[in-house]
Amino acid sequence: MTDDIDTLIANTLKDEDRALLARAGAEPGYFRQIGEVFTGPTGWPTMVLVVAQTVMFIAGVWAAWKFFHATEALEALRWGLPSAVLILGSLVVKLSVWPAIHANRMIHALRRLELQLALRRQD
Repeated sequence: MTDDIDTLIANTLKDEDRALLARAGAEPGYFRQIGEVFTGPTGWPTMVLVVAQTVMFIAGVWAAWKFFHATEALEALRWGLPSAVLILGSLVVKLSVWPAIHANRMIHALRRLELQLALRRQD
């Protein structure tokens, strides 16, 4: 559906308007969107979250390794609970970055819409 709208908009624009809209660009790819999360004012907190998530995941995997090699129930409990908490905590921290990616997508779409409205007002 978006491709149809984009095609319709491109067909109705003048040449200079098309050049302006091309500069605004299409929706960035997935990896570019992830890269944009690490820039701007929220870049450093996102980097801290990624480092914390990585540390939690590695510690959780290490605790899980110890859990699966435990020979007694108390030892398994001692390693199993922290493993579950660390791995689930790392998942929660990782998922906290997704709203920032979605917000960036919305901002990009709004900028594109503003540009389209500005071009329409000029006509």
